[in-house]
Order: sequence, then C-alpha cells, then structure tokens
Amino acid sequence: MNSETAQDDVELNIVAQSDGSVANRVPHHVAIIMDGNARWAKSRGLSVADGHRAGYNNIQRVANYLDRRGVKELTLFAFSTENWHRPDDEVQAIMELAAEAVEQGVEQFHRNGVRLRHVGNGKRLPSEMLDKITDAEMLTCSNDRIALNLAFDYGGREEIVNAAKRIIRDGFEPDEVDDSLFERYLFTAGIPDPDIIVRTGGEFRISNFMIWQSAYSEFYSTSALWPDFDEREIDCAIEAYLNRQRRFGQRPAQTA
Repeated sequence: MNSETAQDDVELNIVAQSDGSVANRVPHHVAIIMDGNARWAKSRGLSVADGHRAGYNNIQRVANYLDRRGVKELTLFAFSTENWHRPDDEVQAIMELAAEAVEQGVEQFHRNGVRLRHVGNGKRLPSEMLDKITDAEMLTCSNDRIALNLAFDYGGREEIVNAAKRIIRDGFEPDEVDDSLFERYLFTAGIPDPDIIVRTGGEFRISNFMIWQSAYSEFYSTSALWPDFDEREIDCAIEAYLNRQRRFGQRPAQTA
C-alpha cells in the first residue's frame, strides 16, 4: 500500500466515524508548536523571512479546516520567550510579519467567525503590534466558531512564575491556593487545557510550551514542516488522537 492510498484510508475512516459515537471525541482544543519555517525556506533557496511569511500564511488554512472538523479551540505557539535570543534581524522580521499578519488577516478571521486572543507576556512586544492585537481581539470578541489563541512572547516557565508572583501580590494564604485558583492567574485563564499538542518539523520536544496545561494532553509529532502542514496532515493528527485511550492516570478498563 502506498502512502497516498494509506492517507485516503485515514480520511475515509474519519468520515465514517464522524456520524458515530467517536464524533464527540474529536479534540475540543488543539495546540500546535509551529516548527520548520526556516528549514522550509532553506530547502527552497529562500530567506528565513520568506519561511516565516509562508508560516503565517498557513494559519488561516489550518484554523478554517480545524473549525470544519469541529475543533473549538486552537492555540498556536508563534513566538517563545527564548526566541528573543535569535539574531536581531530575524526577530525584527518576525515582529513586522506578525503585525502585518494580524492587521491583514483579522477581517477574514472575523468573517469566518474566528475569535482571536493573545496568550503570553506581551510586555516586550512593540507597542504598535500590541495595539493591532488589541484591536483584533476587540473586533472578534463575540465570534463563536473557533477560538484562535496566539501564543506570542510566551513561555511556560515564565507563565508559572508570573502566576505565582501575582498570587502572592494579591495576598492569598498558602492554604487558599489550589489548581483552580492557580489556573486563573495563567496567561491561558478561561481556556480549557489542550486535548492534543501537535509539533511540526519532526521534533519531540515540548519546548517550554503550555507546561501546566499539557499535564494530560496527547502528543503528536509530524515530520511535515509548518508551511506544509495541511488538511491531510490535520486529518492524520486527529485520527491518531481518536485511536488513543485517554485515562488521565486511571487504570485501563478490565476486560471480561
């Protein structure tokens, strides 16, 4: 069986299950570590900036298709706290492209019923970019199809430390602090934990992404580079998710 035939079987299997009992197991929240823009560009003799542009151009396609599949939350790891250590020209190019992507893409997201939300620190971002993000959040705040959370200037460890500092600052006693309270102080407050975290580019690291939230998330890695992550790749990721048993630390069901 060749890879194309196998892929067709995956798609047919998903369609066949979509009207059955498995349908309600489609992940509510998909989080993606978008990796491989630079490698994608290098393989085509293009600049790193061209790779990042191709990556941003892929966001609309992925969000729209996940919406069609019934996913309600999508979080994209767009720029980490560690990415600030990249070469200055690359960081500047990413900032300019991100601001451009938000400004030019927000109207289409809005027409498609996508709700945009920034997840991250944000204090290091250029003020002009923050203004564009705020405008996009306000414009789309009432949309109710799929929520797109952009993790920009985000780091899991910084998020946890920041939450702890704010809890202390607000005067809570140690016995008052539990999971529910702590989650209210995270950048992702109000967003359900991801059911599956997908990483493109073939790596298997979590890379400081959603450390608290991923405690019981499934993990899926694909060799596809982010600009090539398309509908077929999404179907494969969802199929892999549907074929897993999520026990949340419980014992597997006993067979007769």
